Amino acid sequence: MWGVLARPSVGVLGGTHGAAAHENAARMRIIAGDGRIMQPGRGFTLVELVMTIVLVGALAVFALPKMVDTNAWQLRAFGDDLQARSMQMLKLALNQRRPITATITGSGVVFSYTGTGTPIDSLSCPTGASPCIAEGGSRSATFNASNSGSTTTSTNSSLSITVASGSYSQAYLLELETGLIHTVP
Repeated sequence: MWGVLARPSVGVLGGTHGAAAHENAARMRIIAGDGRIMQPGRGFTLVELVMTIVLVGALAVFALPKMVDTNAWQLRAFGDDLQARSMQMLKLALNQRRPITATITGSGVVFSYTGTGTPIDSLSCPTGASPCIAEGGSRSATFNASNSGSTTTSTNSSLSITVASGSYSQAYLLELETGLIHTVP
């Protein structure tokens, strides 16, 4: 059943004016078909909206990572970082005319100057995904070996590096001679 709108009192000239208009509008009520007076709907306050946003934000930061498996994303980031740092070390070895060795183990990669063993950089597996390199043992690649501009590996062939843990697996190939690293489909 449709409700009836109760009309506020009207001024002398047929309209409402100033403060009286505000009071009259405040007194307006919706009368239901059965005679009950209903209050018009009210919205949320700014405080309620801000608190809701804060709670949703807190859930997104703390609860969502626990429910969603971020392991694959971390391993993908590790693989991308492995490619970027390997290329950076290749460029550094060529620019400085000093050989740099990348030692690859199951728990990550360590880059150091050949001969002195002084570490330059390291890349560890993501937390909770160690070991993240499937091939066992320690293998190495030397960028700018013997200042020749070429890359050598401990296997004397292109070096396969598989980043894997759980259901995620991505193979990379570090090329002999050029030192370029790329994904293998």
